[in-house]
Amino acid sequence: MFAVDNNSMNYKLNNGEYKKLAEIVYNCAGIDLGDNKKELVHARLSKILRKRKISGFQEYISMLRTDKTGDELVLLLDAISTNVTHFFREKEHFNFLIENICPHKCSGNFHFWSAGCSSGEEPYTIAITLREYLMKSASSIPHILATDLSTKVLGKAIAGIYPMKAVENLDISLVKKYFLKGSGSSAGSIKIKKEIAKMVTFERLNLIEPLPFRQEFDVIFCRNVMIYFDNETRQKIVNGFYNALKPEGYLIIGHSESLNGIKHMFKYIKPTIYRKP
Repeated sequence: MFAVDNNSMNYKLNNGEYKKLAEIVYNCAGIDLGDNKKELVHARLSKILRKRKISGFQEYISMLRTDKTGDELVLLLDAISTNVTHFFREKEHFNFLIENICPHKCSGNFHFWSAGCSSGEEPYTIAITLREYLMKSASSIPHILATDLSTKVLGKAIAGIYPMKAVENLDISLVKKYFLKGSGSSAGSIKIKKEIAKMVTFERLNLIEPLPFRQEFDVIFCRNVMIYFDNETRQKIVNGFYNALKPEGYLIIGHSESLNGIKHMFKYIKPTIYRKP
């Protein structure tokens, strides 16, 4: 989620200022920066200070605390978050979707949620997977909600434009079927076709805030997101997912994650896959 940027000018970030910034990030987003992200935060936020001619981190912290619009917090979270993903990441989950969930769930009014969707590869992969499955049936087209904390990556997701290398490991038939190849000034890029894009709705959402949904979901993907939270925050988020799922709905998490160490009511199906009874 974080990457070093050495272009940090001469701004100094002392331990007290870092602690205050970490507290702000934790309180507003539940993200635990820990004690080893100081250098990374310093490098990222120095860009903001330099660009906006802010004198130092103390002034920046004051701006964050006095801003009533929430815009400063959004910019802060955008600055420190780096989202790493790709199409069909952890492909076993999409195989499970086709083999074990779609035969029972993919009919009528069914809903999917990609929580922590980053720049859109995951929800578009879900859409492609479902489209491929539904080509063999007369079922209705599903709706996929995709949310993320970062407005920056959501903008990229909505645009649906990626470098060609993003699909270099995909079956060429899928690329031809669901992507447009760029030409001219867009050479070297690909774009999601409208038939896939219209299946996905992107929204900004903070997972530690009360969930605003009226409908319940059949499947929630939240992969490689909860590793950035402490156990207390993870438990709150997982309980929110439980309440947001329909009975017999599935929660799918990342291969580097588990629900061990937190109290929950999910039934364990297999590693990284849980079901609401």
